[in-house]
Amino acid sequence: MKESTKLAIKEWIESIIIAVILALAIRTFLIQAFKIPSGSMQPTLQIGDKIMVNKLLFGPKLPFTDFRLPGLREPRRGDIIVFIYPEDPKKDFIKRLIAVGGETVEISEGKILIDGEPVRDAQEIQKIHYYNKGVYGQKRRQIEVPEGSYFVLGDNSSSSKDSRYWGLVPEENVIGRAMFIWWPPLRIQTLN
Repeated sequence: MKESTKLAIKEWIESIIIAVILALAIRTFLIQAFKIPSGSMQPTLQIGDKIMVNKLLFGPKLPFTDFRLPGLREPRRGDIIVFIYPEDPKKDFIKRLIAVGGETVEISEGKILIDGEPVRDAQEIQKIHYYNKGVYGQKRRQIEVPEGSYFVLGDNSSSSKDSRYWGLVPEENVIGRAMFIWWPPLRIQTLN
């Protein structure tokens, strides 16, 4: 084999290795793509939508550890978050964050009450009628969210299995915040 051919092969291999390392680093620490498998977040997200999730915002986890790098900010009410499903760590779920640690949440006549007051700081939550369903979503049931946990609900409240059914999401299960829909082309948009 000629020296120039060997050199070209070596350059191709180096380029491929660098590209793979960069792709893995971006996926692990910055941004990751997910596909929406169900209608639990309709109308915000449709079945089959492909979204990008910002991992850097809340602090990405180091692979093979429970250590999380510092994030740019804490999750807030109204954020659409992707997290590891508490009842099956092999599944990732997506829901809207409703209440954070230290708050008491209640569903009353279709509205969300935080510490006894209607939500005013997240317009997306105000627009949705939330149904009293599940063990944790019963009428007049107040849920105290402990520090390090989140109460989440699907935007399609009538058919979403969420914190009303299985409880709270531990902080360490949060993967990141859904930032935008990138596919299909007619649905490209940022997410609130």
